[in-house]
Amino acid sequence: MLNGVKVIDLTIPLGEGIVMWPGAQAPEAETVVTVAHDGYFARRVSFFEHSGTHFDAPCHFIEGQTTVDKVPVASLVRPAAVIDIAGRIGDDADGELLLEDVRMFEEANGRIPDGSAVLLRTGWEEFNHDERRYAGAPGDLRFPGFGVEAAKFLVDERKIGGLGTDTLGIDPGGATHFPVHSQVTHPKGIWHLENLQNLKLLPPLGAWIVVGVLPLIGGSGSPARVIALLP
Repeated sequence: MLNGVKVIDLTIPLGEGIVMWPGAQAPEAETVVTVAHDGYFARRVSFFEHSGTHFDAPCHFIEGQTTVDKVPVASLVRPAAVIDIAGRIGDDADGELLLEDVRMFEEANGRIPDGSAVLLRTGWEEFNHDERRYAGAPGDLRFPGFGVEAAKFLVDERKIGGLGTDTLGIDPGGATHFPVHSQVTHPKGIWHLENLQNLKLLPPLGAWIVVGVLPLIGGSGSPARVIALLP
């Protein structure tokens, strides 16, 4: 608790053992200097831009759209709306956020404020140490995500600033053509957060998130430290 504000980390620690998108190289770290030998400690680290809890810049799917270093810093601080569909979908790896879910959320909690980051809790955060459970069987990528109709409503009618989820991707794993990425959000300059955790600790409305990303020049994204602030 800091001056009456609760601080919650929504980030999976970044290391070699994290679950990656199939085919993507896991982070690697090499110790190059040590305190014993050099008087200080440092490593050389390499990683895929979309590793662990990470940020998708709009250029990730749309050529010529905003790169991560050009995303306005003010857009990285947003009120959060947390829509929890974990109870409804259970263990259904093909579950989606439906427009009906959004309407029921607003009936219960009030209108999603314009400019919000809408964070989808599917319950998959519980499996992020189990590659098969989190991502699906080899060759059969499956996990829940945002349905196209719900995403369009959030973008067009609620003017959201970003989407986030506790799975490997905003689109469901079985949606191999990535309709939300390529047709709904990135064309309009909206960013994504993927592989979040601890969403169960947030209220439906009232929290804010702060997204820390590396301003990689020309980057399609970056590992992120995502922090929620809850008054």
